[in-house]
Amino acid sequence: MNKATYTEDVPPDRFELLERIMNLEKPAKVMLIGPTDSGKTTLLTFLANHLIDEGLRVAVVDSDVGQKGILPPATVSIAFPERPFESIGELQAHAHYFIGTITPGSYTGEMAAGVKRLADMAAERADVVLIDTTGFVTGQGIEMKRLKAELVRPALIVFLERNGELSYLRKILSPYGKTVSLSISEKAREHSRGERREVRREKWRTYFSNASQVEVDLSKTIPTGTELFRGRPLTLEERELLSELFRWLVIAGWKEERYVVVKAEAEGGIRGYGRQVIHAVDFERLSNLLVGFIDGEGLCLGVGVLKWINFGEMKAQVLTPLPAHEVDKAVELRFGRIRVLETGEELGLLRREEL
Repeated sequence: MNKATYTEDVPPDRFELLERIMNLEKPAKVMLIGPTDSGKTTLLTFLANHLIDEGLRVAVVDSDVGQKGILPPATVSIAFPERPFESIGELQAHAHYFIGTITPGSYTGEMAAGVKRLADMAAERADVVLIDTTGFVTGQGIEMKRLKAELVRPALIVFLERNGELSYLRKILSPYGKTVSLSISEKAREHSRGERREVRREKWRTYFSNASQVEVDLSKTIPTGTELFRGRPLTLEERELLSELFRWLVIAGWKEERYVVVKAEAEGGIRGYGRQVIHAVDFERLSNLLVGFIDGEGLCLGVGVLKWINFGEMKAQVLTPLPAHEVDKAVELRFGRIRVLETGEELGLLRREEL
């Protein structure tokens, strides 16, 4: 299921943009910016197909983590289409950068770093790099777009807008690339939150359709993206003391700058505690958490769903479509911030500071 498919039924200014891109010095990076449902991916598909027909080598960087075309969701991905395509959902990824959530407001740095790294990789073998972005264009999204543009330095930044609502964003991005503003097509359709969730559900389901469970040795594949596992393990006496004080079942714990514990609530447990002293993670929040298998270059080999952690043996059970030889390449198991089932059902988002 994809919201955007190839069409020639586009406003005339799209053909003018195409001509402008073809005249850019190569390799050229082109960043597309617009609010949700403004037609960014439709425009990208139109441009990519025509550029390929003209004999140019094209790369697609898909950083719309919430409505990813190139699987899996919650990552930034790059693909090198060799022939025209109907939808970017048809494209096979060449590389990924793990974000770990579909709402990247707290992951501005990771989003900018991921787009920068993949855009640079793309420019090494493509004439034109087309960069699709999220519809996050207000609040923290403005800072995210600024960081991306500052790092990537695109030759052209294309804004899709209706009534000049992105004029401020255009102004602050103008030092980092030439800008052009296009009107949103009258054919662009707004999708409800439920429709977008259903698109993601199908993407998750497709990605995990051939998944199997693997065991990950956390003493060799280092868990990252979380405060868990840092510092020295708590002693039995410390765990018993915390359990007695707060009426928790303390499953695991560590001491670095503060106490970090994985706990289960006991009846009558105390919920109020000093978070500067103790960081407590509910054990159930780790169940079905999205994780990324990260290689030695910091790129994401693929994602999985965390099913179980044996803290005593430092072993994790993860459901993933990655074959064993790819899992073995991972040097990190990076924790994300969305809980999802392999059926595609999203169980909820976690705040960055929760883990």
